[in-house]
Amino acid sequence: MKANELKEKSSEELTELLKTTRGELFQSRLQNYTNQLDDTASIPKRRKDVARIEGELRRRELESLAKSVKAALEAQAEAGSK
Repeated sequence: MKANELKEKSSEELTELLKTTRGELFQSRLQNYTNQLDDTASIPKRRKDVARIEGELRRRELESLAKSVKAALEAQAEAGSK
């Protein structure tokens, strides 16, 4: 999964994708433990996908927080100048 693909998705889609990717990661780890997993490289790939999704969600959270802080500071500056 590419970071550009994640930016195009909505937050709800990312949350659902995170849930399914974590489930797949768990299943891969379980299969690896029981020696049923053929592609062991899928575990680090899924871990990285989870990290990318979490990073994008956090970036969006921080952007919205920054916007609200900026708006509050502007309102405070306007109130102070009156």
